[in-house]
Amino acid sequence: MKKIIAVTGCPTGIAHTFMAEEALKNAAKKMAIEIKVETNGASGVENAIAPSDLIDIAGVIIAADKDVSPDRFNGLPVIEVPVKEAIHHPTELINKILNGDAPIRKGTKAMSQEKIEKESFGRQIYKHLMSGVSNMLPFVVAGGILIAVSFLWGIYSADPNSPEYNAIAAMLMKIGQQAFSIMVPVFTAYIAYSISGRPGMVAGFVGGLLANATGAGFLGGIIAGFAAGYLMLWVKNRLEGLPRQYEGLKSIFIMPLIGVLVIGILMTLLGQPVAAINNGMMNWLASLQEANPILLGIVVGAMCSFDFGGPVNKAAYVTGTLLLGQGNYFFMAGVSAACITPPLVIALATTFFPKGFSEDERAAGIVNYILGGTHITEGAIPFAAKDPLRVIPMMMIASSISAVLSYSLHIQVPAPHGGFLILPLVSKPIAWVLCILAGSACGAIMLGSWRLWINRKQPVGSDTPLQARGQDATL
Repeated sequence: MKKIIAVTGCPTGIAHTFMAEEALKNAAKKMAIEIKVETNGASGVENAIAPSDLIDIAGVIIAADKDVSPDRFNGLPVIEVPVKEAIHHPTELINKILNGDAPIRKGTKAMSQEKIEKESFGRQIYKHLMSGVSNMLPFVVAGGILIAVSFLWGIYSADPNSPEYNAIAAMLMKIGQQAFSIMVPVFTAYIAYSISGRPGMVAGFVGGLLANATGAGFLGGIIAGFAAGYLMLWVKNRLEGLPRQYEGLKSIFIMPLIGVLVIGILMTLLGQPVAAINNGMMNWLASLQEANPILLGIVVGAMCSFDFGGPVNKAAYVTGTLLLGQGNYFFMAGVSAACITPPLVIALATTFFPKGFSEDERAAGIVNYILGGTHITEGAIPFAAKDPLRVIPMMMIASSISAVLSYSLHIQVPAPHGGFLILPLVSKPIAWVLCILAGSACGAIMLGSWRLWINRKQPVGSDTPLQARGQDATL
């Protein structure tokens, strides 16, 4: 039996990682192919690939949107794709390996090295960025929720001079703020780490601290992270000729000193200009929620449902977390509402339009109640993948309705994640739930009606429902 190795990983390590694993395993089982899949999830690496696993294999599939140490597969046939490719097209990926269409990593098979590098540069930039986001999110969620919980004793419960002051609330606020304050340095450090390994992490972390200190924030962190990563990669390559006895001097003294000095000077000079740009963007978004909440809601809703946890969705989410750090709790209300809506659309559609869905889809729909209620947008991916040109616009409309209503009612959500679990922290919890249900119901009606119409178009005498045949359901 032929054997294939695969590695999956998404920025958050919650849903896409394991959906890709399941898709690859199911496809390999149908093709009678042995496969081992390493997952790089939120809790770390599971089912890790050992050197012995690389003996007598047909090739490697890397389906990841963050750094998963691909250099260990140098010299082997390797396909590197976004994690969604493994979810949507697992059979095609396996066939490419079996047919010998996978290029040798760091080699020239199938295409020239120049072409490989040209095509993969943008992809590499995205992976480095998502590596930073992936490592930053636990700090954001933990810190943000602790800050939000402190408000249960009152908005000013952490202020010693306020009549609402409570020692427990003040302690939670302090812990949460510390976790939240390290968000940008961790983000910056792991971008640099993804590019150049440990040598880049020190310079990246210092660059992130200076981005915080100068007010350059998230935008400054991106600049510092990539600058630190590529600087240290260049320095590491220049010092490769040093004798091995100087390895300690190089790694502990020379490289950290050069990295911290250069990135420190860079961020000191760029800090204020970048801070001005950063503040201008944040102020514009903050003013838009007052001046034109409908436009803001449409934009945020469309972004959150465009790729269900992908880079566009993450751009809206990260913006919301940054505004949370500045004390703006209105923006996150729309972002969270828009992210919760897609899985609820699926859940409601499969419940109230059961004849439009297969038995497996109805079972998956029930799970989406839980996924939606806990702010896991990725639950909608399997349904959207079957007919993306129609389902994704429906989801974007539904999420936009939820976000527009949230902004119009001036609802505040002080926590960056948690879904309905954080309702006690929401300023208008019942209204917020109704906003989300309104958008979800509109989406469910559109999706359910569409699927029922598809079933009516099913050829007479066919034994298989169209919706159960995946892409055949499209017209």
